[in-house]
Amino acid sequence: MTGTPEGAVTAAPAAGDRSDGPAEQPPHGLGVSLPSADAPAKTEGVFPYASDLWAEGLLWAAILRSPYPSARILSIDTKQAVEMPGVRAVVTHADVPGDAGHGRGTPDRPVFAHDTVRHHGEPIAAVAADHPDTARLAAAAIEVEYEVLEPVTDPQLAFEAEPLHPDGNLIRHIPLHFGDPEVVGETIVEGLYRIGRQDPAPIGAEAGLAVPRPDGGVEIYTASTDPHTDRDLAAACFGLEPERVRVVVTGVPGATADREDPGMQLSLGLLALRTGCPVKLAATREESFLGHAHRHPTLLRYRHHADADGKLVKVEAQILMDAGAYADTSAEALAAAVSFACGPYVVPHAFIEGWAVRTNNPPSGHLRGEGAMQVCAAYEGQMDKLAAKLGMDPAELRLRNVMATGDLLPTGQTVTCPAPVAELLRAVKDEPLPELPKDTPEEDWLLPGGLEGAGEPSAVRRGVGYALGMVHMLGAEGADEVSTATVKVSGSVATVLCAAVETGSGFSTLARQIVQETLGIDEVHVAGVDTDQPPAGRACHGRHTWVSGGAVERAAKMVRTQLLQPLAHKFGMSTELLQIDDGKITSYDGVLSTTVAEALDGKELWATAQCRPHPTEPLDESGQGDAFVGLAFCAIRCVADVDIELGTIRVVEMTVAQDVGRVLNPRQLRARIEAGVTQGLGAALMENLRTTRGQIRHPDLTGYAMPTALDAPDIRIVKLVEERDVVAPFGAKPASAVPVVTSPAAVASAVRAATGRPIGRLPIRPQAAVAQQQ
Repeated sequence: MTGTPEGAVTAAPAAGDRSDGPAEQPPHGLGVSLPSADAPAKTEGVFPYASDLWAEGLLWAAILRSPYPSARILSIDTKQAVEMPGVRAVVTHADVPGDAGHGRGTPDRPVFAHDTVRHHGEPIAAVAADHPDTARLAAAAIEVEYEVLEPVTDPQLAFEAEPLHPDGNLIRHIPLHFGDPEVVGETIVEGLYRIGRQDPAPIGAEAGLAVPRPDGGVEIYTASTDPHTDRDLAAACFGLEPERVRVVVTGVPGATADREDPGMQLSLGLLALRTGCPVKLAATREESFLGHAHRHPTLLRYRHHADADGKLVKVEAQILMDAGAYADTSAEALAAAVSFACGPYVVPHAFIEGWAVRTNNPPSGHLRGEGAMQVCAAYEGQMDKLAAKLGMDPAELRLRNVMATGDLLPTGQTVTCPAPVAELLRAVKDEPLPELPKDTPEEDWLLPGGLEGAGEPSAVRRGVGYALGMVHMLGAEGADEVSTATVKVSGSVATVLCAAVETGSGFSTLARQIVQETLGIDEVHVAGVDTDQPPAGRACHGRHTWVSGGAVERAAKMVRTQLLQPLAHKFGMSTELLQIDDGKITSYDGVLSTTVAEALDGKELWATAQCRPHPTEPLDESGQGDAFVGLAFCAIRCVADVDIELGTIRVVEMTVAQDVGRVLNPRQLRARIEAGVTQGLGAALMENLRTTRGQIRHPDLTGYAMPTALDAPDIRIVKLVEERDVVAPFGAKPASAVPVVTSPAAVASAVRAATGRPIGRLPIRPQAAVAQQQ
């Protein structure tokens, strides 16, 4: 560890090591289910995460957070905390030497609140002490005098409210105009939809360790999903050059969002620089809920126009996203919501207004499928309403309107990637439905509400619902999506160096498969990630499969050329006439046959390459522009049983067909899809971080319900469409975000079919699923 005293951090090397061992592996390369290298350590409980790290002379940190969602800070008195035995440092806003603002998208969030509190749980001060209990007691001993203010918690009131931030309450407004506003359809349906505040709730709460360096810099060990951005934010905050701040990525215990709270990392770094000692913090679950960003709660108003045959004519919508106290990635989420507001359907005329506004609610930010998930629930609710009004089968109505390659998005962008939406919908529609339990004794029924529930079989109705979802791949609106990778070969071992964080997406396994496929080498190691490596960007939107995987492939091909050129020259043939398979190099005519190890002859070969997809552009003042690199699609049919007297819901089966481009690792792909469907199920039925006047009511896993294995339905993946995207490395598409987007809408559709109720709110409340009395 460059710049760190020898032995300072004992667990970090193991945490960052993602290599496979020398043990014999199953058949390798792309298209096979190569197991994850770290799976044994994780299943045995010995894989080290940030909370496991230790260093000599370690101090413990605690953060004082605001108990109010909106208040003026009149004074902060740290004297009592500083004088407590064992306390080594207390830092507040006054102790931040550099830029006090940070944030993923917009740096508008202070490290510590100093004059105004804008959300419940906002950091006020941080303490370092020789014992975690001492640190917590000292934080509680800091005296803060507040003038409590009336919080703005309704995003509809944010437009007229006093500014909550120097940048104002409006973060972004996107008016999308596409087609003729005067067009009117023969059939019109309207709807109002509300989407709740889903939390990423990672299985492991945030943790980190900051270690001072001899050169006056600092190293931060944490489960970052975007280490170079975190490094740059930290350097600006500490008033240091970026080269003097190093972020080392530890094991990541679950990440379906921007994994870490940057404010925690900054607090640790400030304390380490102040004390000259390593400082560690492992957040409680309550601190985790208070600190990190959540899915944007969204209010959506829709009006769909169609002709007598069910063909869509026009869509009008208003989308209001609650960003909470700070901007974070709200501008990106709003762009996705507005752009995909009509769904994967051909709509000749669309007029969408979207706003993201500040409130005193908990901060919102990136969460898998942001923007797209909220609008999917709304536009699919509209399709169900339209089908009912026209007396059509809901699946048939959708088939009449689905988009295909060559169609236009409402942003004016042509869909150039494969868009097999009709094929996906037919695949789930044509699958046999699960059998009804009519021949099963009533006492053996799996009723909504569980075995001990109060439901009666006579009150149960079964509903079948459909949903089509879409997401964009990589960043959007001009984001520079470059990634760099290095491949080294020495002896019979290859090593990949790439700052792409393994968040559970399977990138480390994919990198091994790419090198195995290209170079025919069995033993491939993937080095741990830190900011000494060139940047690879955020771990979201499937970008590491595309961009980082593409960089690894290019570097491996460059090494392959270095390996084969001497042989090709010796035998007077082109390198294209040589192939590598199972560690052997052969020529097309059989004249040459040797092993990779013999061809290397003790040499070390290496190459570094970059991958950068074609550029995109920001949406203009009318919401028009080629803003996206590519798209991915999914169709889900949900079968749900609903107790129409109690409003309890049991999802029986989710049938999935997905546009994947190319299957690179079958087992890993299916696991990602199943996980995405289950996360979407949580958003549909139970996950909602509830607040009262801006205060989180139950910031723990008792008050915040999440689906477990017992809640997961039978998930049947009936079709994976492998129509390769020619501009994507390997032709693959991201796998996990689009089922998250689609499954909540499918569940709501099934409950509508069972109850006849409109179902306009997610998660679905029991009272909403009680059938209307005849």
